[in-house]
Amino acid sequence: MSMGYAIPAFLPFFIAALFAAIAPVRFRYLLILVPLVNGILLFLNADQLTPISIQLHTFTLQIMDVGAQVTEQDRKLSLLFAYLFHLACFICLIYSLHVKDKIQMVAGLLYAGSAVGAVFAGDFITLFIFWELLAVTSAFLVFARRTQAAKSAGIRYLIMQVLSGVLLLIGAISYFQQTGSTDIGYIGLGSFASWLFLIAFGIKAAFPFMHTWLTDAYPEATPTGTVFLSAFTTKVAIYMLARTFPGEDLLVYIGAAMTCFPIFYAVIENDLRKVLAYSLINQLGFMVCGIGIGTALALNGTVAHAFNDVIFKGLLFMTMGAVLHRVGHVNGSNLGGLYKTMPKTTIFCIVGAASISAFPLFSGFVSKSMVMAAMIEAGHEYLWLMLLFASAGVFHHAGIKIPFFAFFAHDSGLRPKEAPTNMLVAMGIAAFMCILVGSYPEFLYQLLPWENDYVAYDLTHTLTQLQLLFFSALAFVWLNKKGLYPPELKSVNLDFEWIYRKVMPATGLSLMKIAGNINTSLVGFTMAALNALPTVKRSTDANAATMTLRMAIGFVVLVVLAFATQFI
Repeated sequence: MSMGYAIPAFLPFFIAALFAAIAPVRFRYLLILVPLVNGILLFLNADQLTPISIQLHTFTLQIMDVGAQVTEQDRKLSLLFAYLFHLACFICLIYSLHVKDKIQMVAGLLYAGSAVGAVFAGDFITLFIFWELLAVTSAFLVFARRTQAAKSAGIRYLIMQVLSGVLLLIGAISYFQQTGSTDIGYIGLGSFASWLFLIAFGIKAAFPFMHTWLTDAYPEATPTGTVFLSAFTTKVAIYMLARTFPGEDLLVYIGAAMTCFPIFYAVIENDLRKVLAYSLINQLGFMVCGIGIGTALALNGTVAHAFNDVIFKGLLFMTMGAVLHRVGHVNGSNLGGLYKTMPKTTIFCIVGAASISAFPLFSGFVSKSMVMAAMIEAGHEYLWLMLLFASAGVFHHAGIKIPFFAFFAHDSGLRPKEAPTNMLVAMGIAAFMCILVGSYPEFLYQLLPWENDYVAYDLTHTLTQLQLLFFSALAFVWLNKKGLYPPELKSVNLDFEWIYRKVMPATGLSLMKIAGNINTSLVGFTMAALNALPTVKRSTDANAATMTLRMAIGFVVLVVLAFATQFI
């Protein structure tokens, strides 16, 4: 029996965050009811949702855009992502029940609520509000680690996220000036505003050269914070790209690049959570490709893979978070043999690895193939080969490397306890979902926005995927046996972030040195000039002029210093 749903979908999360902030920590167990109950009510009343809007001067903020003006596909798209975010928040809250840090509880709920608010936003102004809330609340999940590395990474992360919001706002204003509307819908790349939107969404979607905030901040967040982070920010960006830029051919090439370049960094990376961060970019590439192709099959594949990625990538981050919680680090060079005392976590990690590698009967198999099939149908044979290479690569660095170096490989001598019960329960739910969707894909297919008649388990696809996985595994074994596989080295690898972590600080320090030299020269010149004044006024004028000049130059130096230190 339908009960009706007439409140903003994000509101229960925000109320729960307020409760988490003021209530004793022991009541945190009640928080898991929020996404569970709200998600069930949303699902049961999906056909009777009430549009909600607020008039703000000349703008109408559409905070629940589910009215008759919304196409059926966009409505189903919003609902599917909303279901996904409720499920992800439910799992994340169970995973974090052992945590007594109120900052993480409040930030996590506000973060999840902001993601839900974003997918129901009907205009770019409302979207901007939730876009910035996503940035601010998620940053606290990085800061909550309370290390210097986390603080620095959090600042860099926040700068990039706020930049994305600024571009979105400028784009919204420009779009309003051009069209007289701020409604969210198909835009295409035909105006200055559309390019601003694409860059804003591209930052959050981790486009090449815009991706470093992800690989920089995610590994530095708390064990539970990283699980939250993996679920929301990038998927909101994928949702917005699917709403505004479906069928834009440029995205096919961007997505193909995203699937391939992270492989090379992931293979040599020692921090296993950073390996998963690169793997996340790889999976996002498949989704961006699907959006660029723009057919019903491709878009359904994008949405299905986004759903599956939140679950199996979250599962892998949860297993590495459990290792971090028990051991204190996730460096592959110092792990191994953990299966002896963490057997359940090991099994869950293998399930996640099989899912991301697209093994038959696991979730990745039934969604990734949709995008690859759409790529062939669209006539992009060379790009299809890139996706095939990327599929083999992700099996190497996420399907094999993560479980092998964490739980097997050499025996590190570490004998930590099994993960806490709440962590195991959360991992168990995610593992069950991976197997359920992989074994019974109709469970997910019936929720997809566009008409779908795709059959995942046809003989050709199944045999092709099994052959790919078999030969990839064979290559890993052979390379490892011959000592040719890149070893796990105790090092920090930088890619494009080298620009703002090395070049920009060095440039800032050089500018400070130059400013200091100019300061000295100008003060000397001023004193020489003042010496020519009459004796009576010389002393007073010299002191006043010197003080004024030093204050002006000091302010410039301070600005340069403040800018430079944010990137160190």
